[in-house]
Amino acid sequence: MTLLSVPPRTDWSTAAPAPLAPAARLLPALAAVYRAQLARARVARIPLLFVATFQSVGILVMMRGVVDAGQTSEARSVVAGSSVLVVAFVALNLLAQYFGKLRATGGLDHYATLPVPAASVVLGAAGAYASFTLPGTLVTAVFGAVTFGLPLGQLWVLLAVVPLAGAALSGLGAVCGLLAPRQEIATMLGQLGMSAALLLGVLPVEHLPQPVQWLRDLLPSTYGVDAFARTFAPDPDWALVLGDLAVCAGVGVVSLALATWAYRRAVSR
Repeated sequence: MTLLSVPPRTDWSTAAPAPLAPAARLLPALAAVYRAQLARARVARIPLLFVATFQSVGILVMMRGVVDAGQTSEARSVVAGSSVLVVAFVALNLLAQYFGKLRATGGLDHYATLPVPAASVVLGAAGAYASFTLPGTLVTAVFGAVTFGLPLGQLWVLLAVVPLAGAALSGLGAVCGLLAPRQEIATMLGQLGMSAALLLGVLPVEHLPQPVQWLRDLLPSTYGVDAFARTFAPDPDWALVLGDLAVCAGVGVVSLALATWAYRRAVSR
């Protein structure tokens, strides 16, 4: 009769721990988070676009009663500011609410367990939310240009204005949501930021008091507004347009870096 061999007993106290899987690289992790966030937000795409676009179009209709049409600086500011307001509504307001809700409900713990860099989580969520703004921004710009009698030939500049202004505002929205001690405060900060983008971006600069103009210079979205407004001129000064876009890009890098730091701080507490 053959006896069955019994394997030796393993002493788990002295066994070497299994190595952890390597962390994902930034770009593949960013793409994965972006696709996941885009799929989650796709359900709310139509209501999101409708609300953001309807709000900006309503402001254009209201301002048409107080601002003359034609090649005036006031008309350019109103159209450009209302168009960029769509970006502020989504990238700043809704993203602040989203990260505030994640922190309040413990949703950040899910991302903390994933082997992905912190920057990929912030950039992926910001990019997914900002992706919804381009159609609404374009519709608002076309409607505003037709309403105020402005040319339509330079609307391609929105392809640069939307991502750069969206990056700057998304970073600020994420910082508000991640650093706010409560979800209600994150929502309030997002609403205040969108209100600042409305008042400082839509109203013509010439009609604002000097202290308010200084505050306007601190809001990154106003540089996107100025860049877009300059393109409505008969002979745009492209050097100034590129300068405004460069400021948007620089602020976007800084704000997204701050959002990454805020995310690390939130998940480590």
